Amino acid sequence: MFAVIRTGGKQYRVAAEDVIKVDKVKGSPGEIVQFGEVLVVGGDNVSLGQPTVAGASVAAEVLEQGRGPKIIAFKKRRRKNSRRRRGHRQEFTLIRVTEILTDGAKPTKTARPKPEPKPVATAPAAPEEAKPAETKTPKRKVDAKTQAKAAKKPAKTPAKKADKPKSGGKGKKK
Repeated sequence: MFAVIRTGGKQYRVAAEDVIKVDKVKGSPGEIVQFGEVLVVGGDNVSLGQPTVAGASVAAEVLEQGRGPKIIAFKKRRRKNSRRRRGHRQEFTLIRVTEILTDGAKPTKTARPKPEPKPVATAPAAPEEAKPAETKTPKRKVDAKTQAKAAKKPAKTPAKKADKPKSGGKGKKK
């Protein structure tokens, strides 16, 4: 069985257990939301709505409320030194369709229970006197080649600059 629903100005073809991303819908993760604007209900016999199917709705569980990637709207008018840069992130809701209801029925399924986090196994508390042995990091060995290079090279002395006249202007010719 499938249905075509309208939400957020768009239409979506959905079936049970479908996960879709729609424009933002009120509801926190784990809640069940209902979409009442059902345009088509299909399956063994198809019923078309004029404009919607009477008594039909789609129940869905909210999985996540999020924001999409950043979209940059950049406008430039050439030779006018005019430009505008705006960013936008569209909000969305990730939902899982739980069931398609007809004849004014109410949703029977509830939200799936969230998996409980596994308890972290705690190590037995050690007395304060028994501290773990500190490990020393090994020192880096220096190659014989690098030692030889260091011995061959004399220390550099800064080069002397040429004498320049102390006045800021050009020197006079004598």
